Formats: sequence, structure tokens, C-alpha cells
Amino acid sequence: MGKAWSAELELIGAGGEPVDLWRTLTSHGVADLAPNSLDEESRTLETTLPVPRGRARTVRIGAGSPGLARVQGDNIGARDAVVLAETVRKMLRLDADLSGFYEVAGADPDLDWAAAGAGRMLRSPTVFEDVVKTICTTNCAWSATVRMVGALVSELGIEAPSGGRTFPTSKAMAEAGDRFYKDVVRAGYRGPYLRSLASDVAEGALDLEALNDPELPDDEVAARLLALPGCGPYATAHMMMLLGRYSRFILDSWTRPKYAKLRGRKASDKTIERRFRPYRDYAGLAFWLYLTRDWVEEPS
Repeated sequence: MGKAWSAELELIGAGGEPVDLWRTLTSHGVADLAPNSLDEESRTLETTLPVPRGRARTVRIGAGSPGLARVQGDNIGARDAVVLAETVRKMLRLDADLSGFYEVAGADPDLDWAAAGAGRMLRSPTVFEDVVKTICTTNCAWSATVRMVGALVSELGIEAPSGGRTFPTSKAMAEAGDRFYKDVVRAGYRGPYLRSLASDVAEGALDLEALNDPELPDDEVAARLLALPGCGPYATAHMMMLLGRYSRFILDSWTRPKYAKLRGRKASDKTIERRFRPYRDYAGLAFWLYLTRDWVEEPS
């Protein structure tokens, strides 16, 4: 094992608002898919990230000094350290301003708790990775999603000295044959979609990272997502959240029953939308936080 390295990131959003690190790391299920691994006991996330010249390094993200997140790893040089710290900062969405959401949440008895720093949706280093993972969540059990993403990472990812592997590049996924997606990933109908998506990105015919452009209207981003192979209404709503566009609701076989359970009665989609209408551009985020509050045990 090489020399240990660590860096600390201030847990403050772009609007000066607080950031709850653990709620960010556990903000959605996709956050725990390979190459990420959450440790509930230590409240850390371990992941393997790419660094320049086709290499990779594994880091652990957890709480540091009060108000700070600590990023730790081994065998990390000065130049790689800069890249890794910036990548983690991006993943934690520390550049986002959620102060407007907190203003509304603070007056809502059901969501005033969120103003203490909840609401950041952990994202992957690339939009490509988030899109692939989201497609792997469609029309299947969670165990199948874990298997598919795990196979992509273990077979095609760049290996770090730790033995961990990165999420594969679009080029690596494009070069994998149809039999790989059928027999190894066992992606089913998603196989051709994933390979086509990867090929378009690798060849430069599709620029998914452009979806991070804040100047693009939400409707334009949604339309581009819906045009992707394998990306239907559910996947689009999920991706919009991961892109920091919170107006749309993730309405599926988990969110609808969970809302009904919390409210004590069933509710139509229109009723749900009406409940969170005061949040406007943050309505989908408010809905998601309402459903996932119990994912983190609160201090007694």
C-alpha cells in the first residue's frame, strides 16, 4: 500500500446553505451501484474513479472535521489529487444552490427537516454513467440492476492499484460484442440499447455531457433524454433529477405505494402533483425527499 492521501471539502452549497453529507451519499438507490459501495456503519462511500492517462484510483468519502467532507486514498500523486477532489466535489453537487428550495421547505411541516442540508442527488462523474445505470433499473428487479452494472464494471472498467474498477468508458462498452451483453451482463432487451448508446457517445454523434448546460430548458433536456434508446418516461424523470432539474416527479411502482403508505390513503398522480405544486421547479425533489426521509435515521 502506498502513501496515504486525503483532502477536505467544505460542505456548503453555492447559496451558502448547509450540505448533509450522508443524506447526499444515500440520496437515491443508484448511488450504491458499482463502482460505488456504501458502508452504513462508517457512513462512507468508496468508489473507483478515472484519472489521466487511462488510470484509476480508489477513494473513500466520509465526514471530516465539522462542516467538511474528507476524501481519502492511496498511491495518489499531486496531479491526480486535484482531479479526484474536483470529481468528488462534482459528485456531491457542491456547485448547486438549493437555498430557494429550503425557503419553501422551511414553511412546510412535512419537509422543514430537509432545510438542514438534504436534497442533493449524488451524481456520477459523467452523464453517460448515470444514463446507463438508469436504463439498467427499468422493468426489472433491483437484484438484476446490481448484476448488470456490476458486470459492466468488473469486466470493462479500468483497474486501480486497489483492485477496484471504474465505470467503463463509452469506447469500452461500444467495443464489447452483442454476446457480452447477452451472456455476461444478461441485459436482455437493454443490450442493444446500451451498445448503441455507447457507440454514439464514443463516436461523438451524441454529447450527453451537454445536458449539464444550465441554459438548456427543462423541456429540451427531457426531449433529448426521451429520444435515447431505452429511456422512457420513468428513466427520463429519474435522469432529470440526477441532472439537477427537479420539477418532474418520479412516479413508479415504488413511489406511488410509498406515498400512499405515508399518507394513509391512495392518491392520484394529479393529487400528488397538487400537494407539491408550491415548490414549483423543486416539486419533484420535494416529493422524493418526502418519500425518503426514513432512509436516514435521525438523531433521537
